[in-house]
Order: sequence, then structure tokens, then C-alpha cells
Amino acid sequence: MAGYADDLSLAHLLADTADSISMGRFRALDLRVESKPDLTPVSDADTAVEQAIRSTLQRARPRDGVLGEEFGHTAAAAGPGSRRWVIDPIDGTKNFVRGVPIWGTLIALLEGDTPVAGLVSAPALGRRWWAARGHGAYAGKHQHAATRIKVSGVQRLADASFCFASLDGWAETGRLEAIVDLSLSAWRSRAYGDFYGYMLLAEGALDIMVEPELSLWDVAALIPIVTEAGGTISDLTGRSPGDKTAAIATNGALHETILTALAGPKR
Repeated sequence: MAGYADDLSLAHLLADTADSISMGRFRALDLRVESKPDLTPVSDADTAVEQAIRSTLQRARPRDGVLGEEFGHTAAAAGPGSRRWVIDPIDGTKNFVRGVPIWGTLIALLEGDTPVAGLVSAPALGRRWWAARGHGAYAGKHQHAATRIKVSGVQRLADASFCFASLDGWAETGRLEAIVDLSLSAWRSRAYGDFYGYMLLAEGALDIMVEPELSLWDVAALIPIVTEAGGTISDLTGRSPGDKTAAIATNGALHETILTALAGPKR
């Protein structure tokens, strides 16, 4: 992949390191879990993974900044630049601490504010997904065992598989009834949650995934994968998702239908 081949190879190496740490702590009897100020959990695996990724990036990409969920923003050691890596060391920490295997490390590269490459590694599922702008999206066990992926061709909500997360979050935004209506109108609805719904969307296994609010580290790696697979991902206004915005992802054909349903009057 001209332009991003080295960056994606590095992302895979970062994921290898992350996977070895996180799998070593998954279901560990001595796993340490604390509550952050926002009352979300953080485990010793979250912090160890992010520290390891940061250490490698500091050596391998001294001209790039880093933003991570656990340790915030770090400027590039070689001075200000337009590139930064955005890291969620363990997306799905609540699953991780309860022994549910749906969790993963999210690694994104941004140029300015635009995510240009992304990788999601879910070692407990034995699977990764990755993409770079203009070069397609892929999934497999590792970089050299990959299959190109694409979204579904479903055209009607009545034929669609609808995935959502955090009903209480949608209730807080005043859109719970709209989510319930969409769920009842779709062919099938499930709540896989976190990164996993977006990756199933990119693979064509479902057609819609919606979340009421995500931080940048939750969504940055997902954007290239969904879009390079042929899908559409936006906030509620149709713009690219940013920090603390909703994330509406579809196969593209259903996007306006979902935006219209969720942009109606709050109830």
C-alpha cells in the first residue's frame, strides 16, 4: 500500500505487542481494576498496553504525536507535525474484566483530523481488521492471512440487520423511542457493542451499527475500515464522527434512512 504500507506494518507490530500483554491478563485471577473519574473501569492491562505502544511509537515515529485513552496527548518528540496515532488500548474493558472475549485494541493514524489508517485487533476472537485510505479493508488472523472485506448490498430497512449499543445512552439523548422503532422495523436486531458491530458491518454480516456517543479513540480506527469496505460512517448531522459525537455506520444504501429516523424530534 503505497503511502501507508510502513504505517500499517507498524500498526500490526504494535498490535502483536498489545495482544501478548492483554491475552496474558485476560481472565487473570490477579487482574487489577479501578474506576476512572467518569466511573468507567480501567484495568492494569489497559495501562500496560498503552504504555507499550507509546514506547514503540516514541522510537519508531518520533515525528508523530500520540493520543491515548489512558494517558492523553503526547506531542511528537521531534517537534510539531501533522500526524498522530490514536490508541484505545482495550476497547470493551467491561467485557474484558468480566471474561467476555469481545474486546480489542484500536490503533489509528490521523493526518490532521482525518483518520487515514486503522487497525482493530481482537486476540480473544483470533481476528484483526485493518484498512488504509484508498486501498481497501481487510480481515484475518494477521497481515499475511487476509481477505478483503466489503459491506452488504441490503437496500431496505425491513431486510436489514440492525445493531445498537447502550440503550441508556440513547435514552439520555432523547432518542430511545427512535432506536426502538428502528429495531422493530428491521429484519433483525442485536446489540453486539463496542468495536465489534462496526467490524461485522464492514464484513457485510450486518447492515447498521449505531452508538450515541464515542470518544475519538473509540472511533478513529473504525472510520477507515468502514469506509474502505464501502460503508458510510457519520455523526447525526452526516459529518465524519469526532470526539464525543454519535457514530452512525451503515452499508451506505441505508444511511439516509437511519439519519432521518434519528434526526427527528426528541421524545
